[in-house]
Amino acid sequence: MPTLRDLVRAGHEILLVITQPDRPAGRGLRTTASAVKVAATELSLPLFQPDRISDPEALDRIRQLGADLHVVVAYGQILRPALLAIPPMGTLNVHASLLPRHRGAAPIAWAILAGDTETGVSIMQMDAGVDTGPVLAQQATVLDQKETARSLEPRLAESGAALLVRTIEALQQGSITPTPQPAQGATYARRLSSEDGKLDQNAMSALQIDRHVRALTPQPGCWITVDGADIKVLAGHLAEGPVGEGYAVPTSDGTYILDQVQLAGGRPMSAAAWARGKR
Repeated sequence: MPTLRDLVRAGHEILLVITQPDRPAGRGLRTTASAVKVAATELSLPLFQPDRISDPEALDRIRQLGADLHVVVAYGQILRPALLAIPPMGTLNVHASLLPRHRGAAPIAWAILAGDTETGVSIMQMDAGVDTGPVLAQQATVLDQKETARSLEPRLAESGAALLVRTIEALQQGSITPTPQPAQGATYARRLSSEDGKLDQNAMSALQIDRHVRALTPQPGCWITVDGADIKVLAGHLAEGPVGEGYAVPTSDGTYILDQVQLAGGRPMSAAAWARGKR
């Protein structure tokens, strides 16, 4: 949404906004519009929600627009070469990492999991590979070791939007040149599943658990087994002194403190309250 709004604010003519079809979401599985659809409607922009962006009908509609440039931000479907070849100025992607590090679907989570001290955004010219196209601009930011995916994502979304607007202006002026990505330093940030959120205090250090909770919350989430019961871990921290409030989990290296948890079918609650009820 920050990218869409910044493009409009900068005076660019948005011929069409393409987003995923409405999907069931939440506990009641109500059909819900994407946040991009909501924003496009508020901005009175034309909207298109194809099931598959690669369908001939979708390609024909996009081709008939005659757009100079396509912009892609976390769309969630593979864009085929036939689509990428349509706009004369190419297709730009706002990617939430300093490419070639963390190519793939989950760069924010993997930057936290890897313990990176720096991350950022890249404006890339898309090609047929997975985030392998030449880079036009990058902007770095310090990654605090208490950063969470929940706090980092909106921060990168805002900086990526502003960087894209500046990049498009430089493209129009002919003052920017795409730079091929080096092979050295390339990593792949695959999509994470609920199985990745399994915390094992016998096999993982406190630091590893901390990174998992910060990276995988709220989605796909983390869970731990305590006395035979699986509980969802919503927040916690590394033990750096007396435990105080919370529930201490000894690990293979260090202690991790659970701050907020959720039982199956229950509401979020403090780990201290859960521990009192458990006893």
